[in-house]
Amino acid sequence: VTVLHESLSDREFDVFKQLASGKSISEIAAKLSISSTTVSTYRSRIMEKMNMRSNAELARYAIEHNLI
Repeated sequence: VTVLHESLSDREFDVFKQLASGKSISEIAAKLSISSTTVSTYRSRIMEKMNMRSNAELARYAIEHNLI
């Protein structure tokens, strides 16, 4: 079984967990002291690496793998 989240950098994993927890891009940006644009870039990269299309898919994956 391929563990998709293992391909993420530490920062991407951090953003992934927050997105999966339902945090908005602006909330994540504020928490990590980075711009919303940067968070959006991370989100795109996460979606691409994990082959997912929505935050709901990220959330389901995170729950199934006990990450949140």
